[in-house]
Amino acid sequence: MSSNTIYIFILFCLSCTTVAAQNNELKADCIRFNQLNTAIRDGKIKKPEAKTQFQNLMIALKAHSNQINDTNEWVFPVQGYNYRAAGGIAGNGYADRSYTYFDGNKHLAHPAHDLFITDRNQDCIDDKTHQPVNILAVADGVVIACSNEWEINSTLRGGRYIWIYHPRQNILTYYAHNRELFVTPGDVVKKGDKIAEMGRTGYNAYKKRSPTHLHFSAYHLIDNLPVAYNCYADLVKTYKR
Repeated sequence: MSSNTIYIFILFCLSCTTVAAQNNELKADCIRFNQLNTAIRDGKIKKPEAKTQFQNLMIALKAHSNQINDTNEWVFPVQGYNYRAAGGIAGNGYADRSYTYFDGNKHLAHPAHDLFITDRNQDCIDDKTHQPVNILAVADGVVIACSNEWEINSTLRGGRYIWIYHPRQNILTYYAHNRELFVTPGDVVKKGDKIAEMGRTGYNAYKKRSPTHLHFSAYHLIDNLPVAYNCYADLVKTYKR
């Protein structure tokens, strides 16, 4: 083996070691974010401290953004459907008045779009395809929080949920009421990847009066803090005629 070949091999090994270390750091930061998100959700941390920790973790996550090839274009998060699945008229189901992420599970507003499927008997199976409905990552990103645990008597509104950070767009997206998750904190996802299957988990979503749907939200990051915004226009743009 020539000296040049050995040198190239050493560089390759060092590169692999560096990538592995970066992946481990990203996963560790996502696990810490997940722990913070759970504490905020459950009201276990005071808001000023929660905001400080949130900002610090977002700074840490942004340092890993070179590992995520984010794009600005979205796909619709409910496979086989489009923006017409959104509740209300022209996106008016969105209501963020008095909402703050840091209220956790106790918030009263609805800063989201409910995206409904055809499921008359509420078995989480699409009436047209007779298959479960896949939930997709709207864009490239990294899973920073999720919970695959939910019991029928739980007061947790989101049920089984996922949070994804999209560094190029500087936004977070939130997917709630899922039946089953296929990702964990630290997983890097591509636009259109299956991350869950639609379900009926969550305090209100489980009730018979609630049609089967995905609760979908998006948040701008302003000063590294989440601010909900009406993403209906982004959902409309995903429609391909």
